[in-house]
Amino acid sequence: MRVLALSTLYPNAVNPRFGTFVARSLEALAKRDDCEIVVINPIGIAPLSLGRYRAMAQAAVDGCENGIEIHRPTFRLIPRISGRFNPAAIARAVLPLARRLHAEQPFDLLDAQFFYPDGPAVARIASALDLPFSIKARGADIHHWGSLPYAARQMRSAADNAAGLLAVCKALARDMVDIGLPKSKIAIHYTGLDRDRFRPLQNPTLRPRLAKELGLPLRHEESLLVTVGALIPRKGQELVIRALRELPEARLLLVGKGEDEERLQALALQMGPDIEQRVHFLGLLDHDLLPLVLSAANAMVLPSASEGLANAWVEALACGTPIVITDAGGAREVVATHAAGRIVEREPLAIAHGIASLLAALPKREDTMAAAAQFDWTVHAARLAKYYAGLVADAR
Repeated sequence: MRVLALSTLYPNAVNPRFGTFVARSLEALAKRDDCEIVVINPIGIAPLSLGRYRAMAQAAVDGCENGIEIHRPTFRLIPRISGRFNPAAIARAVLPLARRLHAEQPFDLLDAQFFYPDGPAVARIASALDLPFSIKARGADIHHWGSLPYAARQMRSAADNAAGLLAVCKALARDMVDIGLPKSKIAIHYTGLDRDRFRPLQNPTLRPRLAKELGLPLRHEESLLVTVGALIPRKGQELVIRALRELPEARLLLVGKGEDEERLQALALQMGPDIEQRVHFLGLLDHDLLPLVLSAANAMVLPSASEGLANAWVEALACGTPIVITDAGGAREVVATHAAGRIVEREPLAIAHGIASLLAALPKREDTMAAAAQFDWTVHAARLAKYYAGLVADAR
């Protein structure tokens, strides 16, 4: 089975951590004997390529990466304006390439890794090539784009013509139906997990080792909290910083970069030296450092306004670290026991109380790990291959 996958989020030379969860999923699939995967990662280029858009022009490089053939055509992007036109622009840029690749060696299926703009773009390409296609929903593509009438219309049209739809959790599937996507076409497909990388690393030397690595005063007797995710308002790091007022013995590590970083730093400073000295911004961590941070932490806290099923949730659990999260997306599909953590209201005092409750009776790490038992890239790939094969068989 030969699949052409289109993803606007995918690691590249400029942003090597951009959409890594998409890459891991497709790489796991490509390792199977019954699947051949080709990826098209369209790169949006602004007419005046300044700042980060100049750098993105340098990302438009084709190649073979981790066993997958990658193509990166460019399309015209006008920041803050072209959202409604991006699916058509991507389709125009990608179709000649897709035609050529299909003529050289035919594809059985097209796959959109996000619902917008990827889904409507793939719908256009699939129509031109007369091929079945699938679209995956991950969270923000439904909650943000689905709230915009012009995007929702294109999403519904693409879904009506798709052979199948995927959701990363049951809660997201319900949200998809709420915006008018056909329930009969939706299947649940949970994320995967690198179990060799994300596993408990707790030992007496871990915090001293991490303190030296990060240059931070991490004392063994204090409670260590970590947030993992882009520093954007939706992820709620501000609420965790404010919650520290109620947690005088806790230290907070923030993993990630984003538009909210300066504002969050200013907030910590504004709250006074007691808080500011206990908040540390780590940025984007090296591949091998994140499992160390998660294993050293007492809890991973992420009070998101919306999610699908966050990779950070399952990565923390696999390291034996319980999570404190809001009731967003598939939260209740992951935090089903006290050993997995707590689900709290999205406000500082409730977050602080949830953390305090967890710290007062920390579960055994093996019990916390059990909450992530179903997440594995090999299982993820097997289920995805079976789903794709069913769509291909139905189309014949």
